Amino acid sequence: MVSLIRKYIAYILCTVLGAGYFPLLPGTFSSILAVLLIYFLQPGFYVLFFALIVTFSFGILFTKDIEENDGKDPQHIVIDELTGQWLTFLLIPKTSFLIIISGFILFRLFDILKPFGINSIQNMKHGWGVMLDDVLAGVYSNILLHMLIVLGFII
Repeated sequence: MVSLIRKYIAYILCTVLGAGYFPLLPGTFSSILAVLLIYFLQPGFYVLFFALIVTFSFGILFTKDIEENDGKDPQHIVIDELTGQWLTFLLIPKTSFLIIISGFILFRLFDILKPFGINSIQNMKHGWGVMLDDVLAGVYSNILLHMLIVLGFII
């Protein structure tokens, strides 16, 4: 009984309440949901940091349960996109519409192209690879977004 409950919790959390079952581009759809939450809720640093810790921890904890049933890194696991996309906006001083769109595009590019070690890190096991490749994409996106803001390319 406990394993069945854990399985349901894993699917609910890792598919972000079913968003991972969106028929077209579930990762992109989940990233859109993540930026909409950032834009409309405007969470402060501590709220966003706590949300990142929670989603990252749940992703590590429960992704392996889904992978046992559905294979390595199935498309409907999107908690990693949520985490990475939110990480893109950590410590960003403001979240204008242009900053939100830029952060979204940067994260999706890093997540899809997987440069600078992102591709190799996804080979880690037990949920670590699933989560860390998007975390690294979020870190790169965050750094580049900060640079664009500081240099005045994005207001």
